[in-house]
Amino acid sequence: MYCGNCFRDNALVRVLRALGHSALMIPLYLPLTLEEEDQSAGTPIFFSGINVYLEQQLAIFRKAPLWLRRLFASPTLLKWASGQAANTRAEELGDLTLSMLRGEQGNQACELTELAGWLKGLQYIDIICLSNALLLGLARRLKKELDAPVVCMLQGEDSFLDALPEPQRGLAWKILAERAGEVDLFLAPSRYFADLMSPRLGLAPEQVRVVYNGINLEGFSPAPECDPSAPPVLGYFARMCREKGLDTLVQAFLILKERNRVKNLKLRIGGGLGPADETTLVKPLRETLRARGVMGDVEFCPNLNRAAKLAFYRSLTVFSVPALYGEAFGLYVIEALAAGVPVVQPRHAAFPELIEATGGGLLCEPSDPAALAAAIEELLLNPAKARALGAAGRQAVLEQFSIEQMAQNILELLLEVTAFRAPPLRNSQLSTRH
Repeated sequence: MYCGNCFRDNALVRVLRALGHSALMIPLYLPLTLEEEDQSAGTPIFFSGINVYLEQQLAIFRKAPLWLRRLFASPTLLKWASGQAANTRAEELGDLTLSMLRGEQGNQACELTELAGWLKGLQYIDIICLSNALLLGLARRLKKELDAPVVCMLQGEDSFLDALPEPQRGLAWKILAERAGEVDLFLAPSRYFADLMSPRLGLAPEQVRVVYNGINLEGFSPAPECDPSAPPVLGYFARMCREKGLDTLVQAFLILKERNRVKNLKLRIGGGLGPADETTLVKPLRETLRARGVMGDVEFCPNLNRAAKLAFYRSLTVFSVPALYGEAFGLYVIEALAAGVPVVQPRHAAFPELIEATGGGLLCEPSDPAALAAAIEELLLNPAKARALGAAGRQAVLEQFSIEQMAQNILELLLEVTAFRAPPLRNSQLSTRH
């Protein structure tokens, strides 16, 4: 699958290296699927998804020899295995999630031992950065073995944990809060998410800092002035699933087509698409659009590479991903604005914060296709306003939301964390677990 957090971490490591720091990116579970050069190339994959599963299901496999576990960590085998899977469903992963959060006490303890041993063979490590809180089971052992502080990014873990069945849900939050005490600093992508997660993890205000996510801006540019008679295009770019509000956007599009105040409106849908979402959502949406006689005005563009994604954004007039859940950030908002495309987003989660910070769009009532359609229509019927919002948003992204700016902001905090430890910081060795 395409993962925005993977893209962000990969770009972050690239910039940290460009700044002269020794940043190591270690993939966990599966090989990374990226749109840029893989910064983890040459690094082993730890916690192989196959091993993790077998260790959870078979007690005897927890004593499997190292050669067998390394065989099952082959990138080729892992890519094949992941290609057979449909999706990760929280309701089916409760026990495995608890085991991973228990770290050295969980069923995957041997994987953690192997990772810690490999890291100890490297040069001195100044700091360990976990890419999300679901990896907190690693913190205690790595912090002790490497004698290094641990920083953890917060990236929307609540929606997955809250989807776990009971009693696993309550246990997972309890263990997470306990393990959070072993982390030196948490980095949240928005004030909204910092305020949400702090009480759930029992964190004091000084334990959480906000660092906005950034993107690689290379190649993002507004479309050239086009023929005013060209049909307007409404766009969506995220995982094609209900949680991101794809069916809500399609309903809003159908409302706009029925009103017909915006002539010749087109809909372009891009983003990650796996077998499960294809069967349960995208196929029924296609049938609905076909039954309503508008399928000819809709284009699905799944799993685009970076060049195709950049072209996709340039083709849009207005953009919306009306996510239903509490989105911690929403990289797709920043990407659309980087291309000068104004956005319409629900008035909840991190979206009001992003719209305020960028001035690049409108807000509407969440989970309301009619309200979404009205806000989109407002921009489509007022091209001058749409262009002004898109231009303001693009300027804000250039100034505040580049991956370079994010790297500088994170680096300041990492240096702050390490400043109180001995030996003193030399050439930074930043270890990022993904």
